[in-house]
Amino acid sequence: MNLRRLLLALALVAAAAVAATSALASNVHRQKTTTLTIATVNNSDMVVMQSLSSQFTKKYGIKVKFVTLPENTLRQKITSDVATGGGQFDIATVGTYDVPIWAKNKWLVNLNPYFTKSVKASYDLNDVIPKVRLGLSYKNSLYALPFYGESSMTFYNKKLFAAAGLKMPLHPTWTQVAGFAAKLDNKAKNQYGICLRALPGWGEFGAPLTTVINTFGGQWFNMKWEPQLTSPAFTKAVKFYVDLIRAHGEPSATSSGFTECETAMAQGKAGMWVDATVAAGLLTNPTNSPAAKDIGFAYAPTEVTPLGSHWLWSWSLAIESSSKNKDAAFKFLTWATSKGYQKTVAAKNGWGSVPPGTRISLYKNPNYKKAAGAFAGIVLNSMLTADPTHSTLNPAPYVGVQFVGIPEFQQIGTQVTQNLAAAVAGSTSVESALALSQKQVEAIMKKAGYLK
Repeated sequence: MNLRRLLLALALVAAAAVAATSALASNVHRQKTTTLTIATVNNSDMVVMQSLSSQFTKKYGIKVKFVTLPENTLRQKITSDVATGGGQFDIATVGTYDVPIWAKNKWLVNLNPYFTKSVKASYDLNDVIPKVRLGLSYKNSLYALPFYGESSMTFYNKKLFAAAGLKMPLHPTWTQVAGFAAKLDNKAKNQYGICLRALPGWGEFGAPLTTVINTFGGQWFNMKWEPQLTSPAFTKAVKFYVDLIRAHGEPSATSSGFTECETAMAQGKAGMWVDATVAAGLLTNPTNSPAAKDIGFAYAPTEVTPLGSHWLWSWSLAIESSSKNKDAAFKFLTWATSKGYQKTVAAKNGWGSVPPGTRISLYKNPNYKKAAGAFAGIVLNSMLTADPTHSTLNPAPYVGVQFVGIPEFQQIGTQVTQNLAAAVAGSTSVESALALSQKQVEAIMKKAGYLK
């Protein structure tokens, strides 16, 4: 009897030991598994990246959690996180406006030390378009890797144009675009002549609007950093843009940003759209775009001058300085922006859907040329000719095409577009909105020390 009890006791001890060992091993495994948190915009290419991230996890054993947000919300959350060192995100989706400013503030990780000789060779950093690399650098160091690059261009519905007896020139003017919009507008059929962003935000409404201001001969500031919002050229450009939307644009325009106009164009509801070149791949993909076969392409419209008529931008991936998983984050950056990732996207969605505007080799790839031949040349040439250092007719003290490269512009652009959205909605005039904006921007610039 005593022997039986002893054997039972030994068995229980052994079982407990096995359970404890198993629990310890499980705990160690959990500790070794890294999870990256990535903040990203809800654009179609980022949605694809999220869907393919399981392949990254399979390769590296690193889990990925995405926080996907609308553009304006994303910018607010990321800016707050990096500025306070909150550490909410390991990887942030940032643009060419953010990178130099945030790098200067030491909010982002310098990527140069991570590029060893072997990594440089396998990643082929020299294949990244030099102008894009430059926009993501600060003091000759790279602080982000481009997920996709873009300029702006004109999209139009060839079927609607043919029905109206219209022909889109390769290089249209804004005056021509307005004329086309008037003839394409058919509210009885829920068809509008043009879709243009009017959703408030410096990177939403402010982006295409600033290219119109540039090409009409206007600018945000003169060489003394005095705001020019009530100048004749600035006023004429803004009035043109607002009047065009009110007369022939989409309904509820102040709710329309990039995504909303992209959807309208894909559904064949809009006759034209002037916006980011990155939309070309989605608009020509029949899986996502019912109007795919009807989409035509032209350069961004000009008016008084071609300067600043088309922008240069890159949605990119950067590591926050507060991240505790920097090595793992760098692996994700190089995976998601590599040639191999492009091939993965092509295998799933076709070469026309590959994130564009980052690598020279993509534009030499026969498969991409075949799939994207209708727009690839316009996209690449637009990116190569966009000049952030010379985007206005008269001299200006700032760098940037669709933005002003100073920290204060995030507040300025958002405030001004909120005022102008009221003009689009019809609750105030453009002149009144600009007069109010001029005073507000002067106050911001004085507080920041640009003006006395």
